[in-house]
Amino acid sequence: MKTGLPQKQKSRVIVVGAGIGGLTAGALLAKRGYDVKIYDQAIAPGGCASTFKRRDFIFDVGATQVAGLEPGGIHQRIFQELKIEPPTATKCDPACAVFLPGESEPIHVWRDPIKWQEERQKQFPGSEPFWQLLNKLFTASWKFQGRDPVLPPRNLWDFWQLVSSVRLDTLVTVPFTLMTVTDALKLYGLAEDQRLKTFLDMQLKLYSQVSADETALLYAATALAVSQAPQGLFHLQGSMQVLSDRLVAGLEKYGGKLLMRHSVEEIQTQQGKAVSVIVRDQKTDKISIEHADEIVTNVTVQNLVKLLNLSSDNQSLFSGYKQRVDKLPEASGAFVIYLGVKQAAIPDDCSPHLQFLYDYEGVIGENNSLFVSVSKPGDGRAPEGKATIIASSFTDAKIWWQGTKENYERIKAQYTQEAIARLGTYFNLTTETIIHQETATPRTFAKYTARDRGIVGGIGQRISTFGPFGFASRTPIKNLWLVGDSIHPGEGTAGVSYSALTLVRQIDAMNN
Repeated sequence: MKTGLPQKQKSRVIVVGAGIGGLTAGALLAKRGYDVKIYDQAIAPGGCASTFKRRDFIFDVGATQVAGLEPGGIHQRIFQELKIEPPTATKCDPACAVFLPGESEPIHVWRDPIKWQEERQKQFPGSEPFWQLLNKLFTASWKFQGRDPVLPPRNLWDFWQLVSSVRLDTLVTVPFTLMTVTDALKLYGLAEDQRLKTFLDMQLKLYSQVSADETALLYAATALAVSQAPQGLFHLQGSMQVLSDRLVAGLEKYGGKLLMRHSVEEIQTQQGKAVSVIVRDQKTDKISIEHADEIVTNVTVQNLVKLLNLSSDNQSLFSGYKQRVDKLPEASGAFVIYLGVKQAAIPDDCSPHLQFLYDYEGVIGENNSLFVSVSKPGDGRAPEGKATIIASSFTDAKIWWQGTKENYERIKAQYTQEAIARLGTYFNLTTETIIHQETATPRTFAKYTARDRGIVGGIGQRISTFGPFGFASRTPIKNLWLVGDSIHPGEGTAGVSYSALTLVRQIDAMNN
């Protein structure tokens, strides 16, 4: 029966960026009744978790594995709310095979907790008390995260969500809040164990952007344990693009719109509020001003600062925020080599994910450590009898933007040659087995993902930027939000999806 009462108009939400965080936030908001538009300057959605195709090979751009597809995991929860089938995936077991310098036998990071315990006891004798501490902290932290706390809190609602998530078992983590991984190693007399320290540095660099000396212990406890059951890492059937495609389907199912090849060039504010964005249609070069009640930015915190056009009355509101961003340590870029090869190039029993450190000298990350993902037969990434190899190393983003084009090409060629030579010590890489080869640098990532200087992986999980000390989804400007790997709980598809769920709950609470 019609009451004659006017229907409440849907709040308009603009999402800037169609990475996994932006797509998740947009789809969930559309499901909850918001009028959602997502803009992205790229050709395909997914950001650093998208793909591209070359000569029948499908390459994952950056992210190559997924966490959170287990029952109760973040992706499973999201797809359940959207009433969308989750993507088909296989469990990564081992999650990674790690090769230390001069060693031909890897350290296997097994999915089975008992096998992993046996492996680390064999590899690092005397270190078990340290690992037991990590397990204890992980158990408490995981239960805490599962209760959907808001970190860091910025108003009374946030604070109540945080307090409501705390239980007695959470308090075990409090004494370790200001400790790094190296601090914990010192507690157990392990700080001089170079082999253990090197293994931890390699693994933590993948997840936290920084070494054991700087990584917050509570973050490391989760990052180092999430590979084991009942959690675990997953390899998607088809490609990483399947995850984005499912989220786009969820967005469109509830009336949301995705506009690719549309660049948001500016966010406009008035009287302390974000009110509109300036959008350029790349196909027509037409510029439009789009108004919204809420603006969600799935960008780096560095990009956010550059996008804002602050009116004079908003300058003071944002000055402290900008100063904090300006003082952040330099984030890393990535050098990635993509190879399409004959199956003969792949050793028997090759793990889908491997990590190589080639010597103990130099800085880990400057093409010294390689993280490698290898396709599986029948997983949709390569034709029968062929495979893909994706190898990445962290690099100082600044060096790729200095000097002439010739200097850039020289550095790129040097990195490529070195990467091929190092991969060739494990894979059978010859002119006969390599079918396709191309590389990506921070400049490539800047072009295709629009991330500031092509940086990847967030801002680093140091104590000063982790959890309660990190950047929040709420910004100092009203109705302006941040989602993605710059905020809690950090990088990875699971991390940015948690940040999206938090943001959606905050917006929903404010509007209902």
